[in-house]
Amino acid sequence: MNSRTGGPAEGDPFDAGAGSILRQPKAVWATAGASVVAFMGIGLVDPILPSIAEGLDATAGQVSLLFTSYFLITALAMLVTGFVSSRIGGKKTLLLGLALVVVFAGLSGTSGSVGELVGFRAGWGLGNALFVSTALAVIVGAAAGGSAAAILLYESALGLGMACGPLVGALLGDASWRYPFFGTAVLMAIGFLCITAFLKEQPRPARKTSLLDPIKALGHGGLASAAASAFFYNYTFFTVLAFTPFVLDMTPYKSGAVFFAWGVLLAVFSVLVAPRLQERLGSLKVLGGSLVLLAVDVLVLGYGNHTAAIVCTILSGAFIGVNNTVYTELALGVSAAPRPVASAGYNFVRWFAAAAAPFFAPKIEEWSDIHMPFVVAAVTAVLGALVVWARHASLTHEAEELEPKHATEDGVGVFAG
Repeated sequence: MNSRTGGPAEGDPFDAGAGSILRQPKAVWATAGASVVAFMGIGLVDPILPSIAEGLDATAGQVSLLFTSYFLITALAMLVTGFVSSRIGGKKTLLLGLALVVVFAGLSGTSGSVGELVGFRAGWGLGNALFVSTALAVIVGAAAGGSAAAILLYESALGLGMACGPLVGALLGDASWRYPFFGTAVLMAIGFLCITAFLKEQPRPARKTSLLDPIKALGHGGLASAAASAFFYNYTFFTVLAFTPFVLDMTPYKSGAVFFAWGVLLAVFSVLVAPRLQERLGSLKVLGGSLVLLAVDVLVLGYGNHTAAIVCTILSGAFIGVNNTVYTELALGVSAAPRPVASAGYNFVRWFAAAAAPFFAPKIEEWSDIHMPFVVAAVTAVLGALVVWARHASLTHEAEELEPKHATEDGVGVFAG
């Protein structure tokens, strides 16, 4: 059963009778493997943020700009990715993105100041945006077993990357904060070679995407509502991801273990739990409830003792995993806009919050105390739930009337991080 429309599902990849996600061409595995590394890059710096601050004689606020520059460029790049991929094709867009990540990840490891590192992370963000925004479409175009299996494989790569990023960052960063950046560059270079060797060029869209198409798509009430709610949610998400390491104040190994457990919960709840909750309760009820629970979780994280902070950091991964899945479906199914365009407009809005949270959380602490950044994060999660409640009609009306959109229409995917 399709959770949005009530129609028949395309096929359950977990069903023995459906196409298995494990029986895929080499091109799919090459793209999925590179996707894992791309998503690793987001959480890679989490356990080494204190080490970077110490190594470059920087404050927590300055080091948090590693996330701000990364996601600010990612947000702006969303207006460009569809424009680029619809003109040069999916394979070349992937390779361009990978090449940029290799260059800027490598340069990040050579940084002599926090300013240089922040700048190199911005270039990394551009490369990652080009790659991640195109990877889903490429996987679906090359995959065997239908789009359901392909999307599951993509979401599994997302979850695995988010889980392994902090762990890899901790293992390499224990020796030097520079090594995780060099390691990412090497892994992405391997991904570049694999995609060059195994992936054939994908058909280009019949219509080229303009730079203004994503902005125009946000004129649809449902898509604008989903983007607004996701904006508030992403502020909460990235307060946890970027600010919590300074609150935990642990060694890279211990911090990496905490965020690895966080990433495992994120992956499990995103891929396995969220779809079942949606079928039973409906997408909007699940989303609203999960946002409220996330708000409670971050409040306890901010005001509890050290053990409570660790537990709540890990537990937040469950709520974040559920939210990511539901927001992805809303963004891709709530309007009649082509998925590449809807995805770009939605991501353009929500990634600004991912850039804002790492900047404002340390500032709020300076202006008040260590608890207040989490109070603000709890408020933004509740605001996200209120948008879902207030705009319930616009978030459901169009989605119920539209036929399910198959992923083969994609020219760009939604990264639900």
